[in-house]
Amino acid sequence: MNFNFSFAIEIVPRVLEGIGNTVMIAIISFIGAAALGLFWELLRRSHATVRPVVQFVIDAIRSTPALVQIYFLFFVLPYYGVTLPALLVGSFGLSFYYSGYMSEVFKAGIDAVPAGQSEAAQSLGLSWADMIRFVILPQMLRNVAAPLGAYSISILKSTPLLAVISVPELLGSALDVASDTYRYAEPMFDVGVLFLAMSLVAVAGITQLERRLGLTAPSH
Repeated sequence: MNFNFSFAIEIVPRVLEGIGNTVMIAIISFIGAAALGLFWELLRRSHATVRPVVQFVIDAIRSTPALVQIYFLFFVLPYYGVTLPALLVGSFGLSFYYSGYMSEVFKAGIDAVPAGQSEAAQSLGLSWADMIRFVILPQMLRNVAAPLGAYSISILKSTPLLAVISVPELLGSALDVASDTYRYAEPMFDVGVLFLAMSLVAVAGITQLERRLGLTAPSH
C-alpha cells in the first residue's frame, strides 16, 4: 500500500482531535512531576534517617519503565478496589515517573547554590523551612531552568504511551483513524509531524526563557 499524501492531509482534522488532551496532559504532568520531584528532594535533605529511604524510592521510580508504572496504576490497582479514570492515571503516571528524574535536577540545582548562602541564612536565625523558601529555592530555580525545560519536552513526547490505556490523545486519535481506514502510514506520519512541530515550539520557548534568565548569550 503506497503512502497517500492527500489522504494524510485529509485526516489531519481527525488526528488533531487529540491535541487538546496531549497538551493538557503534558502541562499537568510537568507541573506534577516538578512538584513531586521537589518534594522528594526536600524530603531527602530533611533528615539523615529518611535519606536512604527516599533515595531508594527515587531509584525505584527511575529504574522502572514508565509504561510498566502506567499499566500497574490502570490494570493492577482495580484488583485492590482502586479504579481511576484513564486521564487521571495517565497524568499521574507521567508525573510520578518523571518526578524521579526531576528530583535529581533539583538536587544539582540546590548543590550549585553557594554554601555561604545557607550559612548566612542560619546566622540570621532563619528556620530550615524559611531558608529553603526564601534563600535556596529562588536561586535554585535559575540553575534548573534549562534541564526542566528539556524534561518538559520529554514529557510531551511520552504522552503517546497513554494510548495503551485508551486516553484520547494524539496517538490515540491517529490509531482510531487507522482502525477505521486500515491505513497506518498516514496517521502515524501526521502524529510525527505534529509532535515535531510542538517540540520545536517548546524548544523556541525554552530558549527564549533561558535568554531572559541570562543563561545563554543572545544571538546577533
